Amino acid sequence: MFPWLLLALSVCAHASTGVSPAVSPTVPPRHMDSVLDILDALESPSRGGTPGAAAALGRDLGICSTPGCRAVLGEPPGTLERPPALTPGQWQLLTELLRHDPATPELGAVLAPDGSTVALGPLLAGIEVGLRSGGFGRPLPTLDPPADPLLAVTIAEVLGTSFLLAQGSDNNVTALGPGGCWDDVENPQNYTLRGPPSPVPDPVAIGAMDGVVLGARLARGPLPVAELLRGYYGTGNGSEAGRPPSSYRRRDFGALAGQGRLEKEVEAVLGVLRTLSPTPEFLRDVGTQEVAAVAHRAAREFNERYVECPAIMPRCLWDARPYRGTPALLQPPLGSVFLHHTLEPARPCRTFSACTRAMRDMQRFHQDTRGWDDIGYSFVVGSDGYLYEGRGWHWVGAHTKGYNTQGFGIGIVGDFTATLPDPDTLALVRDELLPCAVRSGHVRPDFTLHGHRQLGHTDCPGNALFQEIQSWPGFQGTRAPELR
Repeated sequence: MFPWLLLALSVCAHASTGVSPAVSPTVPPRHMDSVLDILDALESPSRGGTPGAAAALGRDLGICSTPGCRAVLGEPPGTLERPPALTPGQWQLLTELLRHDPATPELGAVLAPDGSTVALGPLLAGIEVGLRSGGFGRPLPTLDPPADPLLAVTIAEVLGTSFLLAQGSDNNVTALGPGGCWDDVENPQNYTLRGPPSPVPDPVAIGAMDGVVLGARLARGPLPVAELLRGYYGTGNGSEAGRPPSSYRRRDFGALAGQGRLEKEVEAVLGVLRTLSPTPEFLRDVGTQEVAAVAHRAAREFNERYVECPAIMPRCLWDARPYRGTPALLQPPLGSVFLHHTLEPARPCRTFSACTRAMRDMQRFHQDTRGWDDIGYSFVVGSDGYLYEGRGWHWVGAHTKGYNTQGFGIGIVGDFTATLPDPDTLALVRDELLPCAVRSGHVRPDFTLHGHRQLGHTDCPGNALFQEIQSWPGFQGTRAPELR
């Protein structure tokens, strides 16, 4: 009962809207909840969403537009009509999400309840491979040379292609990123990338990781797709149910496809592309050793950026006010990291909506009550699995009086006088943020870590947290020298 659900979506990737030009349907927001509503409609017999209707639209068709993905999931269908289970607006949303020009990957993205932005194409491709691997739908083909179909359709092909194209360009072209901003997180309609797009901007990377994680789950046993996605992402921006599984995507993807395996699969899928007719132009003059080198670099850089480093929610996603005045530039790499707790809010935030609200409250307090130019911290750590950008990597903060130009101020949301943040939040700072800051050149390898209380008259970051960080790498046990 499950493949028809994905295959109805598969058809949408290459079908016309079925809506007269004179009609202007109400198009739902570009939010994962809208996708869940569509899946619910396709499942509902009362709205005509039967397996038979989906089969009539092409049960065995895929959602791919690239040669390698089509080799796995099949050629796209021709023009098809809107399924009766979907409203014209829902149908238009899906066709816009899945039929966009590859040069505009931002048009294929939706905002998830956890605050991440997810490209729908690689997510659904991974889910379809998972269903077919689990015995639902026709068997997957055997690729030659052997390649993992799940990684091929989600990340390996686009990652290898991106790095080959970047290598062959005369310009300073990047192969990964950038991220972007939504016009309104409550009613997202337009997503704008914050720089020139690569074939693997952040939403594509996130959608691919989610496609791998969920595809692997479905290969072990069936679940209704709507139920699977709802449980993975949580429901709605207003949900306070707690940290969703999607916030662990980097860890879970790394466990399934670490750097070594990803490198192998990028090299393998580029080998598959060589066997297709016609061979893609970007591979014609590339030797096997060069392909191996590209695969190595692609896997290493993807792993460093999207697996080993934590996700940072930009200011636009928590609806930050503008900086007041003219910010002063930092001069990296800096030698110190100063750890704080926010005290207020006193309770850790465990969802995107709770953490964004905490960020706005802190910024309002810092600007309106303290009279500062902006929120004081460089970054704020939620217990939802994400960092939130404050002053960021480039601008002098207002977190540790007398030392703001010497280091970054990291605040963890909550009061940690008597209790600690949960282990995952501690690990996010200790094992991900700090090593990533060193690798990226923002912090010196010999940096020192201080609790705020060592640099001023305060109990921050709380007794429990201060005791905890004394065992962390870089902790400086004595009070820092006064600056003169």
